[in-house]
Amino acid sequence: MALGTPELKRSWLQYWSQDLRQTPGRLERSLRLALTSVLVLIVMMVLRIPYHIYGLYLILIVGYETPPLSLRTGIASLLGIACSLSTALVVVILTDNNPIARIMSLAAVTFVAGMITVATSLPALGPTVGLIFGVGIGFWENHAPADKLVKNSLWLLAAHATGIVGAIAVGYVFGSGSPADKLAEQLRTRYRALEQMFKAYASDSLLEQRRVAAEQVSRLAAAGQREMLELSNQIADGNLARGGLPTGVHVQIPLLAELLDSSAGFGLQSDSSEPELQSRCETIAQQCGHLANELKPDPELKVRSGGPMVPTHLNRVEAILRSLHTIPSDPTRPGLVPLASPQLHFMIPGAIWKTENITFALKVSFCATICYIAYHAVAWPGISTAVTTVMVAGLVNTGAMKQKLVFRLLGGILGGLVLGLGAEVFLFPFMDSITSLVVVIGTVVFLCAWVAGGPRFSYVGLQMAFAFYVTSLAGFSAPTELAPARDRFVGIMLAVLVMWFVFDQVWPVRTVTTMRRVAASILKDASRVIALIDSRLLHADYIKDTDGLRNRLRQELATVRTLNEATQYEFGVAREKQMHTAGTLMQISMTAVALVWNHAELLHRRDEGPYPSSPELVRFRQALAERLSSIADALDQEGSLDQNSLLDTVDLESTAAKSESEYARNTIARFRELRVLALSLESTD
Repeated sequence: MALGTPELKRSWLQYWSQDLRQTPGRLERSLRLALTSVLVLIVMMVLRIPYHIYGLYLILIVGYETPPLSLRTGIASLLGIACSLSTALVVVILTDNNPIARIMSLAAVTFVAGMITVATSLPALGPTVGLIFGVGIGFWENHAPADKLVKNSLWLLAAHATGIVGAIAVGYVFGSGSPADKLAEQLRTRYRALEQMFKAYASDSLLEQRRVAAEQVSRLAAAGQREMLELSNQIADGNLARGGLPTGVHVQIPLLAELLDSSAGFGLQSDSSEPELQSRCETIAQQCGHLANELKPDPELKVRSGGPMVPTHLNRVEAILRSLHTIPSDPTRPGLVPLASPQLHFMIPGAIWKTENITFALKVSFCATICYIAYHAVAWPGISTAVTTVMVAGLVNTGAMKQKLVFRLLGGILGGLVLGLGAEVFLFPFMDSITSLVVVIGTVVFLCAWVAGGPRFSYVGLQMAFAFYVTSLAGFSAPTELAPARDRFVGIMLAVLVMWFVFDQVWPVRTVTTMRRVAASILKDASRVIALIDSRLLHADYIKDTDGLRNRLRQELATVRTLNEATQYEFGVAREKQMHTAGTLMQISMTAVALVWNHAELLHRRDEGPYPSSPELVRFRQALAERLSSIADALDQEGSLDQNSLLDTVDLESTAAKSESEYARNTIARFRELRVLALSLESTD
């Protein structure tokens, strides 16, 4: 969404229709997940493994990732599940199954799960730990022999293990083709669509031709960045051949996603044929054509730069292309590629002590405990899905939390009430073989996986599958009651009510507030990278520190983009202002990341010979690092920027001019954009 310009006005039905369109790799992945689910279900029914609904649901979580990442996530999930069930068993043994101890342990474990969500590099592990502990401790609420309850816990672990093994095995068997080639093709497809659209606007094409080209860009924009990021992660995790991919491709991906969004906004809203606009579109088309062929910008072809940043879609397109030009693309520099997942620290440095993270974990724990007490107080165990809803829908900001709750409610209705009850009433009475069951399950999973493959409503697909499983596959025989669907829906509504009260009324954290914190973190990390250049560390220490910072910046940029999309779920009189602020913060983050890459490449040249290290440039970098840090502090604390000294670029521009360095000129150009964005952000507060 461009600054100050109206977002494309579409109904939810139009968004839904766009989200269901075919995107690269969607059909293949949906078929693979359907096949995996059918095979695992057959194995579980033959071996009579109970709690199979949890194993089948986990297939959709693990199977959506690339095989190496699926393996890592699957192992981590299995260990987390084992620890959760063991903890529940220890609590029961030490307290003699005391009800108060069960409540206190649930509060403690959900707090830990909340911290895992926001303070580690595996956030998906947090909801899994909390959800499984809730199910495991729930076993001991039943009046049954202890050995049976222990066996139930082991069967739950076996069900998850079967689902994880099935997802990983099928992923490796059918995961064909080079990830680098697939990623390169996806990048080229998007750049070619951009080239065609801007060529149409640069010439005297008919309005209908322009609209067709803009619709193609819009469809690719709707596909999002997830598929490309997963391919990039697969290459890094498996240390696979990169082919001709540029070193900065993992940063280029979110920039390209934003470029598609802004270009779609321009194409679908503009019908002008002014000569100046046609000239600008011609330059953009040429640059996109070069990117489609070489996967890196043409250094000799510069899009328009300079002058006040007027908030329009086309200006945003040009600003993103300038940022792409700054990112290094030399494939011979392997030191600038992203770190593999096993090389990343499990705990994010400093995250465990942040007040906002502790507050978030407390809110999740509070909501889960209230729901747990509530369904026991009314003696209605069927609505225990309220606790699981808290664990899977609780997020750190209000906008994204509302988004998850709405999607979970919609998924519950479609999967439980429509698909689940529909199958029970119209299909199951006429089914008498496993063949017919396999056909029904395969069809439903394919449908859910297809919905889950969209960038905007993917969570709806996951919840559709889970609601269908709970409603229709609770046992090994055809269900004969309609109560499970009713109870699940009531449980979801209870969780929605409790989370709305706690997250939105008692402890509200707006999406824009979270975006400010993440953008401030990006600026602080950028300041650290620049300061590293002139420190006296050994070269190996330089590289180690900057690699960690670069990977954090990559993850933070993806987070900012996700939060930017979540602002549309905020409500109230200040909604438009919040969306405007979110768009500005997104641009600040992208500009800061481009600024960092200009210096990261410099760091990796330290052991190859001379690099810009004159006293003027050393002072230049020191002043730049200090000002980035000051802007970050102002963003984080929502304070005022010192326009006279903090953002005065006269001395920086003078140093850049004296150095006659392309590096310095690129740096000051990006900082000038950052200055304008920061000032425009302050003017709207």
